[in-house]
Amino acid sequence: MILHVRRSADLLLKGLRQHPVGSGIAHAFNGSAQQAQHLVDMGLALGFGGALTYDRALQLRRLAVDLPLEALVLETDAPDMPPHWLYQTAEQRAQGQAQGRNSPAELPRIAQALAELRGLPIEDLARASTDNAWRVLPKLAALWQALP
Repeated sequence: MILHVRRSADLLLKGLRQHPVGSGIAHAFNGSAQQAQHLVDMGLALGFGGALTYDRALQLRRLAVDLPLEALVLETDAPDMPPHWLYQTAEQRAQGQAQGRNSPAELPRIAQALAELRGLPIEDLARASTDNAWRVLPKLAALWQALP
């Protein structure tokens, strides 16, 4: 199951206590460390994408570093939540307009940003993210392994 968590962690946690899902991804996570730990304890991995590339996203960046590597998956949320390099001018930032369109092609740079924050080789981060996604979405792993 993939759950959209942006600005809704408390409501989501309440619902998951009543209706556990077992595993999945808390997509677009931007909550507290305590909320993150509760979700991880419930079997969810937390999705980190373009938002962590902003210097001002201090709490999100801290979580991306402090959480166990087994709790993280990379995501783009394309075309939404673009990384900082798609915003170029102060006017565009003020108007909330991206310079370019966010796409899955941005994932390697998002991965590089997270790897640098954690002090890891990008290959290790990519492998961990893939393994985590396969663990919490077992049907995804089966589909991948079935590809020619």
